[in-house]
Amino acid sequence: MEIISDIIAQLLHWVQQLGYFGIMLGLMIEVIPSEIVLAYGGYLVSTGAINYFGAVFFGTVGGVIAQLFIYWIGRYGGRPVLEKYGKYILIKKNHIDHAEAWFDKYGSGVIFTARFIPVVRHAISIPAGISRMSHMRFILLTTLAIIPWSALFVYLGMALGSQWEHIDDIASKYTLPLIVAAIVLLAAYFLVKWKMKNKKKGG
Repeated sequence: MEIISDIIAQLLHWVQQLGYFGIMLGLMIEVIPSEIVLAYGGYLVSTGAINYFGAVFFGTVGGVIAQLFIYWIGRYGGRPVLEKYGKYILIKKNHIDHAEAWFDKYGSGVIFTARFIPVVRHAISIPAGISRMSHMRFILLTTLAIIPWSALFVYLGMALGSQWEHIDDIASKYTLPLIVAAIVLLAAYFLVKWKMKNKKKGG
């Protein structure tokens, strides 16, 4: 565990040195959770090293590119590649199982809402890639989901300042409403989709 802590500390030092690009690259390589990188970015905002909107912008860009990598692996390598190497990008087999079940049940629209749901949010790009979902649709839905996520954690890191490492202690009360809202949107999406399907059958 000490080795892992040293690696994270080194990566965050790298983020500090590179500023905006450090945040973007930190999210792209997905070695440590995005929440930590974004919260640290918020801490850098609190010190005046970077500004809030720049941190959110580059955090969003990095997050989208990271998901595009996973999408491409799913599209061109398939599930076997992810099961073998997914652990290096924080994706486990049960994450893939849940993501595929969600995608099969709700369709491509789940790409947005699933970003706020624990377990599936990191892996939902895999079935999107395997099903060869449109690049443009994937990028649009992913971007729309990552913007509020980035904005929230940069803000929390900024508010915590030097205490940013306690992000896990306060994040849940902010992420819970996002999760609830995502589930409500998902239910509404599923209901509309079901009604349209029945309407076509009736017509």
